[in-house]
Amino acid sequence: MTTTAKMGLPQLLDTTAQRSGLSYPLGATVRPGGVNFCVFSKHATGAELLLFEHPTAPQPNRIVPLDAVQNKSYYYWHVFIPGAEAGQVYAWRMFGPNEPERGLRFNPEKVLLDPYALAVANWENYNRAAAIKPGDNCAQAMRAVVVDPEDYDWGDDVPIRTPPTQSVIYEMHVGGLTRNPNSGVAAEKRGTFAGVVEKIPYFKSLGITAVELMPVCQFDEHDANDGLVNYWGYSPLAMFAPHGRYSSRRDPMGAVTEFRDMVKALHSAGIEVILDVVYNHTAEGNENGPTLSLKGFDNPIYYLLDIDHSIYRDYSGCGNTINANHPIPGRLILQCLRYWVEQMHVDGFRFDLAAALSRDLHGKPEEVGVLWTIESDPVLAGTKLIAEAWDSAGLYQVGTFVNRRDWYAEWNGPFRDDVRRFVKGDQGSVKQLAQRILGSPDIYTRPNSETTRSINFITCHDGFTLNDVVSYDRKHNEANNENNRDGSDNNFSWNCGVEGPTDDPEIDLRRRKQIKNFLTILFLSQGTPMMLMGDEVRRTQRGNNNAYCQNNETSWFDWSLVEKNAEILYFTRNLIYFIQGLQIFSQSRFLSITPGSSDPHIVWHGVELNEPDFGDNSHSIAFTLVEPASDEHLHVIVNEYWDCLTFELPSAPDGKKWCRIIDTAKIGDDDFHLPVKATPHGSSVYKSDARSITVLMALAQP
Repeated sequence: MTTTAKMGLPQLLDTTAQRSGLSYPLGATVRPGGVNFCVFSKHATGAELLLFEHPTAPQPNRIVPLDAVQNKSYYYWHVFIPGAEAGQVYAWRMFGPNEPERGLRFNPEKVLLDPYALAVANWENYNRAAAIKPGDNCAQAMRAVVVDPEDYDWGDDVPIRTPPTQSVIYEMHVGGLTRNPNSGVAAEKRGTFAGVVEKIPYFKSLGITAVELMPVCQFDEHDANDGLVNYWGYSPLAMFAPHGRYSSRRDPMGAVTEFRDMVKALHSAGIEVILDVVYNHTAEGNENGPTLSLKGFDNPIYYLLDIDHSIYRDYSGCGNTINANHPIPGRLILQCLRYWVEQMHVDGFRFDLAAALSRDLHGKPEEVGVLWTIESDPVLAGTKLIAEAWDSAGLYQVGTFVNRRDWYAEWNGPFRDDVRRFVKGDQGSVKQLAQRILGSPDIYTRPNSETTRSINFITCHDGFTLNDVVSYDRKHNEANNENNRDGSDNNFSWNCGVEGPTDDPEIDLRRRKQIKNFLTILFLSQGTPMMLMGDEVRRTQRGNNNAYCQNNETSWFDWSLVEKNAEILYFTRNLIYFIQGLQIFSQSRFLSITPGSSDPHIVWHGVELNEPDFGDNSHSIAFTLVEPASDEHLHVIVNEYWDCLTFELPSAPDGKKWCRIIDTAKIGDDDFHLPVKATPHGSSVYKSDARSITVLMALAQP
């Protein structure tokens, strides 16, 4: 074995105090009298544990070589260090053959981050290039920190378990929420978990029930084009560890504590925490990428390799794909999920490119494997498991995770596309719109399937914001330094007459109306609604639909918009409050389409009653929603035609009259009237303005 002493680095050993240790648990475990360290590597010939005096020390103050007999059980390298305790900073060097043609990429020059690290240090000095080019990178490598998971007082915190029929999800970026100087958050807390806590009153006033946090585990900010940073976080390094830069504290375990404080505060406010997790790839990239962790511990075990083992199979679009259906990385994923539930108290997960996790060694999808293990795990039972049911190599499994795998829910990509196409005015889109309003029974076909398995969304982090959907015909990603080649070209957007910002009041009015139309369809459709951070105040990314590398005002929440676009915020708050108070929007089963049914049902109409036009040239639809048990009757008119249309109204139930709740063509606070303030509509018809939506409710009159 080659040792660090032969590499010209300090060799500070303490052979008298070290012990053999145990092969479980993996990672660093605080035990009476010290800490047990353990990592997996089938193909390594040797290992060294590096112990650092403080988080940013350029070199270790102690190096512990592991004996291949005393410190190895099967494929597990382990050692017990007496006197070590929580807060100890450590890393690894692994030794073995560097034979890429066999998939082996051992490189003892590179300091490795424990795959089971619970906290990460020295991220301030991290340098991605140093982990690629020849030479030692110790001073510029991230290190792990020993954490005692039990050392936190959760008080009476328990999972909230909000029923899916009552859930409203808010996808948000921890850093971007409060990083803007106008956030009202103290400078040291901007862009942190502590900053999120200060915005809980805003979340409560909006009416959301869950925040879905874009990746918060330690990721590689340097994994982006030159001069830019990885802002979104879909470049994971340490899947168990909260991202260091999201902590206002600078002590080694500060991020862990501050994340827990945030979860406890959100739970206290009745808000669930869902994590966007990335298990399909890592920051190590392809064969030209850095050696940071898994690649250096056992490359052919952790990654899917091509027939030429020097090449990675790439189903993630990020250079590599984790070999999730091998027992070792599969166990890593499962134990990571368990840790976030048991020790960090999160309520659910959204799995980035979840379809990639079904790929076997040859890239073919498996029906069983890690996805079934996750679904059937008792610790995860009751958590919200949400799949992004596709990958970057064309494996599209929307419907599969719900129909065959019985997951909690899926991101419904067709909902986004079909609603956008209809509101934009595309031909042949009304029939698909009707399916989406119903909860997508054409996709979720399993008998007795639940509508809440569909996560309905118009926008998410990936693509235009809602304001930009109505302000741009084309993507404008020049700032990403990729000559506008990145990002999707299929946005189904319409700029309403002018590309980008405008001072034309007529175009701005049209855009505001279209935004309200999108929001109304989102929240009046069966299923679980999800909205993107800032859509409620018209946050813009200036036409950038792939702002993954824009850690600046392009992506940050601009809090001045709360006042500037108070009309849209008011509309969104009222819409959420309205739907959460009605049983017709709390259904778990698909609505009956039988008129007069004693079950909750829907009746389709056109401009004439009971005459819906589902033809290719149709741009309008109307429907009546009825929940007999709670005596709820609503009539909805959706007119995306470019002219006014007059719609017949059904007769209101005895003793009630149709009252206008919503008309997106109205200006200011006249666009939304809660039932207690709604006044009767005194006609048997309703004249619907061009490109507008109207919601009437049958209310008893004195």
